[in-house]
Amino acid sequence: MDCMKSSLVLLISALLPAGTALAAANNVLVYCSEASPESFNPQIASSGPSFVASSQTLYNRLITFRESDNEPAPSLATDWTISPDGKTYTFTLRQGVKFNSNKYFTPTRDFNADDVLFSVLRQKDDSHPYHKVSQASYEYFNDVGLGKLITEVKKLDDYHVQFTLNQPDATFLAVWGMDFTSILSAEYADAMLKSGTPERVDTDPIGTGPYNLKDYKVDSIIRYEANPHYWQGAVPTQRLIFSITPNVTTRLAKLEKNECQIIPAPNPVNFAEIKRHKELTLHSIDGMNVGYLAFNTAKKPFDNTLVRQALNYAVDKKAIVNAVFLGSGSVAKSPIPPNMLGFDKALADYPYDPAKAKALLKQAGLENGFTTDIWSMPVQRPYNPNSRRIAEMIQSDWAKVGVNAKIVSFEWGEYLSGIRKGEHATALFGWVSDNGDPDNFANTLLGCTSIESGSNAAFWCNKAYEGFIQQAKVSSDPKKRAALYQQAQQVFHEQAPWVPLANGKTFYATRSNVSGYSVSLNGSDFSKAKLD
Repeated sequence: MDCMKSSLVLLISALLPAGTALAAANNVLVYCSEASPESFNPQIASSGPSFVASSQTLYNRLITFRESDNEPAPSLATDWTISPDGKTYTFTLRQGVKFNSNKYFTPTRDFNADDVLFSVLRQKDDSHPYHKVSQASYEYFNDVGLGKLITEVKKLDDYHVQFTLNQPDATFLAVWGMDFTSILSAEYADAMLKSGTPERVDTDPIGTGPYNLKDYKVDSIIRYEANPHYWQGAVPTQRLIFSITPNVTTRLAKLEKNECQIIPAPNPVNFAEIKRHKELTLHSIDGMNVGYLAFNTAKKPFDNTLVRQALNYAVDKKAIVNAVFLGSGSVAKSPIPPNMLGFDKALADYPYDPAKAKALLKQAGLENGFTTDIWSMPVQRPYNPNSRRIAEMIQSDWAKVGVNAKIVSFEWGEYLSGIRKGEHATALFGWVSDNGDPDNFANTLLGCTSIESGSNAAFWCNKAYEGFIQQAKVSSDPKKRAALYQQAQQVFHEQAPWVPLANGKTFYATRSNVSGYSVSLNGSDFSKAKLD
């Protein structure tokens, strides 16, 4: 760690005026990121740190979300129409939007419909020349079912694109504000394909966002420069630096020393310290998220509903939330957050009842218990600010009913890969809303098709549950959708593929002289951030 820190100091100091050390100049902002990005192409990434470093910094999408009500709003699309049968969407594209350039390529044209088609067809068409570049799996695209839903996407002219669907879909518009729908340059892709280096589209990105990528040193630092032609106006901070700092305590120490000016997900145990510091500010927003422990139902004994129910009864969730969240979260009982359409307020929760847990284990033929593992996340999240501590508390609770659990962890990329492959027995995981729609939780996390893509960490597929969420997906009536999601939650409760743990607020901390930076359903917005 000391060697890495020393290298980081030298790298960042070289960017700054003499005498400032790691304190940023007015045109340089340092963000202490939680982890290295999996990729700079958000189409093939799946983690929050990857999206902050790519889609939310380098790219734009067809729509964005209004912060006031989280409803879809124009971005690269200025307008859209929906046919009466709900199966045809026509987007009008913004004119005059310029792509960034890099040492490999300089654009000769503005953003247009060809870029939308490339960004969609690379993910949808398995015969597309870019489909298998970077061994991409397009997890999100497949999770939300776009491959089957979209029957045709076509260019009407340079600034109009039309999608035809095989059925109405109430989530389709909101999908185009999600990170994986970021628009990439078709012209850049063509040039790299001709040069024999198509993977550069993913490693050396070109987008239309507020910044362009200048340099990346793995597990150390990412450097960005402001896009001089950004369509939303001049970016006030000319240079943005991501200091990759996985340890939450180290992030806070760097913030206190002014080695970075923004940190995500501070530990709740440090909230009082941050509030006391006259040069720091703690920020919070109500989150749409859920943290949970997933049982791998493809593995014994978690293929047995009685075992899963027993271990729900065996976890003292209130004690976990009180000890770990320290007022920054509440006990979860559902895969859908409480502030979202369809949340079932009347849904029963599993009370903490070790005696009931033991009885169910006996009924399952496991009176003497068993041995398993708990995968603990190596990163902090609003829904899980201290994964190791949560894992230890679950481990202790399970030991009281005869279940011996070993806690294991891995580097974040390896952790995600292992879950996709189903290597875990149980795993702490969670989700933050991408688009404000309950389908983003109910289907993405627990739908049958999400098993193959890897976001269904429980490897759970239930026909009754699937029927309810698929009916909800095609309905345009909010009341009907809400009722269907509530029925799905009843099935979820009875089948218990998870131990739902907590819904957390989203916290971040900044130096007090930082203004303009915001976190919302759109993610982290650096485009207006500056040092006063």
